[in-house]
Amino acid sequence: MVYQADQTRYDNMKYNRSGHSGLQLPAISLGLWHNFGGVDTYENGRAMLRRAFDLGITHFDLANNYGPPAGSAEEMFGRMLKTDFAPYRDEMIISSKAGYYMWPGPYGDWGSRKYLISSLDQSLKRMGLDYVDIFYSHRPDPNTPLEETMGALDSIVRQGKALYVGISSYSAEQTDEAIKILNQLGTPLVIHQPSYSMLNRWIEDGLQDVLQENGVGSIAFCPLAQGLLTNKYLHGIPTDSRASKSTGALGTDQVTEVVINRVQQLNVIAVERGQNLAQMALAWVLRGGKVTSALIGASRVSQIEENVAALNNLAFSEEELNRIEDILKS
Repeated sequence: MVYQADQTRYDNMKYNRSGHSGLQLPAISLGLWHNFGGVDTYENGRAMLRRAFDLGITHFDLANNYGPPAGSAEEMFGRMLKTDFAPYRDEMIISSKAGYYMWPGPYGDWGSRKYLISSLDQSLKRMGLDYVDIFYSHRPDPNTPLEETMGALDSIVRQGKALYVGISSYSAEQTDEAIKILNQLGTPLVIHQPSYSMLNRWIEDGLQDVLQENGVGSIAFCPLAQGLLTNKYLHGIPTDSRASKSTGALGTDQVTEVVINRVQQLNVIAVERGQNLAQMALAWVLRGGKVTSALIGASRVSQIEENVAALNNLAFSEEELNRIEDILKS
């Protein structure tokens, strides 16, 4: 059956402007880091992408190395663009990144001009696109001058291969310098993608101030702390969880008694708010308007539906925020 997007898809999603730019992102975006690779079931990924778009999620976040194998998530998304999403391309924000290991030798990693531009060319071929909406430097490179990395991003925009540029996981100081360089080049930084959650608050120590002062948006990845801030870990480590797998991104050493106790206390507040823990965690990340979008992952359609429902209650009372703060600092 030919896919036709839900006509009500824009009725309930909240869209936020990224800094001072004209770009608006959905408050909930979908990342293809896990569960959309060549080792995964295509029809499940297809169902998740369709449902996400039907719910008003217009931003799909990828990177050159997403899979596994590396590159296969972009290939999967490219297939979706051909079969389902072609009529809706201009309603979507599609992003990709380069900065982590992708191919052997000195030109397939980090932040050189050679790597970033070559990698984006490959990403565009895998997805069947002429351009991406956002292209990121995926991580800072300690051995390449920042002027070179930012200069490559500027060139990519001038070549028409990306509409906007971003950075990911840069410190406050590195971000401030990157902003200045890009402003001088005439291609302003539009967005920063940092990790951020109730259990990982490093961006509050300077980075958020830099972004706000310079009119740059942010999109938080791992807002659910790799699943820790869901009902899954309320009673320890379940056998089907990421923490139970030796190859998973979440280690058993991260699921401590202290963390589980914290999560259980947070869950009490979530229930009082009429939300599950994941929904409250997403609402908390978006509190105060400092974060443009929360970037979720998913393994099934129901998770996307549950996460988008977080937008039904984004308001926190001062008492709730104080209780949450006490739990997180205990």
